[in-house]
Amino acid sequence: MKITSFKPARTAAALLLAASFSAGALAQEVTLRLVSAFPENGIYVQRLLPWIQKVNAEGKGVLQINFLGGPKAIPTFEAGNAVKTGVVDMAMNTGAFYTNVMPEADFLKLTQIPVAEQRKNGAFDAINKVWNEKGNTQYLARMVENQPFHIYTNKKIDKPDLTGQKIRISPVYRDFFQALNASVVTTPPGEVYTALERGVVDGYGWPIGGIFDLNWNEKTKFRVDPGFYDAEVSLTMNLPAYKKLTDAQRNYLQKQLLALEAQNIFWTQYGKEETARQEKAGIQTIKFDAAATKAFYDKAYEVGWAGAAKQSPEVAARFKALFSK
Repeated sequence: MKITSFKPARTAAALLLAASFSAGALAQEVTLRLVSAFPENGIYVQRLLPWIQKVNAEGKGVLQINFLGGPKAIPTFEAGNAVKTGVVDMAMNTGAFYTNVMPEADFLKLTQIPVAEQRKNGAFDAINKVWNEKGNTQYLARMVENQPFHIYTNKKIDKPDLTGQKIRISPVYRDFFQALNASVVTTPPGEVYTALERGVVDGYGWPIGGIFDLNWNEKTKFRVDPGFYDAEVSLTMNLPAYKKLTDAQRNYLQKQLLALEAQNIFWTQYGKEETARQEKAGIQTIKFDAAATKAFYDKAYEVGWAGAAKQSPEVAARFKALFSK
């Protein structure tokens, strides 16, 4: 009788232990909800999706990412706040689109060194200090760089002066375009084509790549060279959600984020291909003489850092030392 009573007890204990291990294993997998501030048919999302697939394939039992979609899921200019408040866990976004969360987000356009160097010289940590404190957000990785912005216009100019032109802007180049005497108009990317078509705007600011994704090439006559600033598209995460990750989950995510950044060499070649594609499509290049070119480029950064200093003087000073060549 003793033996008979012992076996079920031992079996029950074993089953209970196994169940606890099983529950523990299940608890170790987390699913993060991610949205994009950019349209799903654009190059940024198309670059991100294979990475998400890789994360999910290799992260079974540890970490998964559920892509909820682009602006139809969360409107472009609300994605940053959705991360801050925990409505979603992660977003692919650019700082210019969430200055409503914190003005410092726009300062990322002024980086002149690669993200790999930013991780080494303290810039990345400095960014996260501000993002943690002001945005309730963890800055995870920069997945787009070497993508200068340009002025695209349907009115030819022969000097760095946009007097009489209505130019679509985001916060990235508002101050700079106003310094060039443009009348500025703010619209989400999805409304630019119609604005060009109806003459609401004469042109727009945008990186070297991506205008074909949105069909803006059909309504664009000129591109002004040189480019200025550097388009920043990054992954951010709700800070409490990030802190809840286990060490294994956080380490796995970090490994995948570094792998994503290692692919950024793609953007240099992509920029060259897009430049050639624009030329083939009939978009003419406007170039100034050497002196005007230098003045144009220098003014972009002078205005950019002046605007940053006005918004947040201490952070701007700290970032300028870390972001500049």
